[in-house]
Amino acid sequence: MTKVTVVGAGNVGATCADVLAYREIAEQIVLVDIKEGVAEGKALDIWQKAPINQYDSRTVGSTNDYSKTADSDVVVITSGLPRKPGMTRDDLIETNAGIVKSVTENVIKYSPNAIIIVVSNPLDVMTYQAHITSKLPRTKVIGMAGILDTARYRAFIADELNISPKEIQAILMGGHGDTMVPLPRYTTVAGIPVTELIAKDKLDAIIERTKFGGGELVKLMGTSAWYAPGSAAAQMVEAILKNQNRVFPVCIKLDGEYGIDDCYLGVPVVLGKNGVEKVIELDLNEDEKALLEVSRGHVKEVMNVLDKLSNK
Repeated sequence: MTKVTVVGAGNVGATCADVLAYREIAEQIVLVDIKEGVAEGKALDIWQKAPINQYDSRTVGSTNDYSKTADSDVVVITSGLPRKPGMTRDDLIETNAGIVKSVTENVIKYSPNAIIIVVSNPLDVMTYQAHITSKLPRTKVIGMAGILDTARYRAFIADELNISPKEIQAILMGGHGDTMVPLPRYTTVAGIPVTELIAKDKLDAIIERTKFGGGELVKLMGTSAWYAPGSAAAQMVEAILKNQNRVFPVCIKLDGEYGIDDCYLGVPVVLGKNGVEKVIELDLNEDEKALLEVSRGHVKEVMNVLDKLSNK
């Protein structure tokens, strides 16, 4: 039986579980949350629409009982707090790193062979935390950011050209946030380079909007996005469970790729049954390399914050 655990039954986690069930990606989906009854209620709600939407995937909820997650093939970690007024970046890192560390320990206790997908923010450094806590190979602890960022980028291009988003392929690299590295040179519309269809100034504006895509939604709604992030995490789960060997940008620890060591960055990979089957190294030009280096520096700085907090 294929089994997926989603830790955190908030908007992102519940959306991820719903997509997994609706698309029958796993036979059983376990939702776990710290708040009494929330995971059980949302899992029951998702199961009760199975007769309406015609799917067989079973959803189960649990309040902090990780024994129900035993033998999961994939675990998606969405747990963590949003940044609150008066909270410094270091405060957020310390709080969420503690949560992710605890969750990872519980997950590994019951599913030592699971592949872990981290969605918690700050994404790159939380992937780092989950990796060092789990002690799993780097190919089995990865972060979801690139698929979400790429989806936003592709959606904005589809708007600009008034075409189906299905026709657009793109890759972004780097950290999750305003130092991400969109790559217009590797962006195509039904195989046509996007630079032949959109003027540079308009494409630059789309890139800037993509970089701050999360912030745009927070301004509109007063909270973070959940439909696209939850769906993006589910797409990663599907690629793994179905051994699709799909090419996606994901956050992974780099060990020499792109000339970078010991840093967690978004890069294109082949995603299959073993997690990351292969890291793809693109032949970046000098401008792209410079942007990636800026992103690396930013992520490394945040990783250093976590290291200092861990050594208190």
